[in-house]
Amino acid sequence: MSRVQLALNVTDIDVAVDFYSKLFATEPAKRRPGYANFAITEPPLKLVLIEKAGATSALNHLGVEVESPDDVAAAQRRLSAHGLGTTVEDEVACCYAVQDKVWVDSPDGSPWEIYTVLADADAEADTDVHGEGGLTTCC
Repeated sequence: MSRVQLALNVTDIDVAVDFYSKLFATEPAKRRPGYANFAITEPPLKLVLIEKAGATSALNHLGVEVESPDDVAAAQRRLSAHGLGTTVEDEVACCYAVQDKVWVDSPDGSPWEIYTVLADADAEADTDVHGEGGLTTCC
């Protein structure tokens, strides 16, 4: 099953988790300091909250979670075949998980990732990846 991901910058993670838990009638699937994600069944959505005081936008990035690394590779081939510039990241630690992903920007500069989660990670990585205004820290 694929599902759309919406990653939002929030000023207060506790307040945001309380609001989105009520909005979607579900608790976070993962909660870490300054970070939470929800695996929402209806509508199918991966909602990611990233505490980022002073962010210039509520939008952090958009994505599509897919089943496997093969799905990520297929997406990269498809996007490249259409002439879209992509950035591939394999086995990167991001959002408290190890992931394979491919990034692409929309015509208006919105960063999209197509990714699969390979394993859980205990710590958030502070690596540069594709994002708002060029390179930014992961999530």
